[in-house]
Amino acid sequence: MIKIHPEFAFQSRELGAQIEDTLGEPPNRKNYATVVKSLIGEYANGSEIDDVNLLSFALVDHMRFDDPAGLLAQCKQYDEGDASKVLKMVSCNDAEATKALMTVSNNNPELARKAIITAFLFKNHKRWTQEDHTLEALQEEEGGDDVEDEDQLAPGHDIEHLFDSRGDGND
Repeated sequence: MIKIHPEFAFQSRELGAQIEDTLGEPPNRKNYATVVKSLIGEYANGSEIDDVNLLSFALVDHMRFDDPAGLLAQCKQYDEGDASKVLKMVSCNDAEATKALMTVSNNNPELARKAIITAFLFKNHKRWTQEDHTLEALQEEEGGDDVEDEDQLAPGHDIEHLFDSRGDGND
């Protein structure tokens, strides 16, 4: 498994949440398709919506990832990369989606690069890992949870003061 930049991992997870939210419960595929078609139309017409997640959302179901190994290699840096190289690693199965991707790549190549990689990672989530920076993982890495929680009371602690509503010590 390859490690990727944390921002790509975040964007990929956000894309999944956005797709789930748009589909709804129970899934409404017609509504989802309408939203995607609308976004593709906006990007194809040159809209300057500078949002990695929205562009990924619009294109994710229309992209074919022709060079998975190359795309994985591009996932290590979020703010720096070769947009033209990444663009050559994908193709679209829809003319309007292709037009949208080409329009964005001409106007904002970095946005296109980030959106392509985000969509790729979303579709290929089993190919990559991200370092776990959660508190639990860090504590586990350091040898366990040695920090005492002051809010926890052990049996036998004097807790009568917690119920003294008048503040005079006599309940």
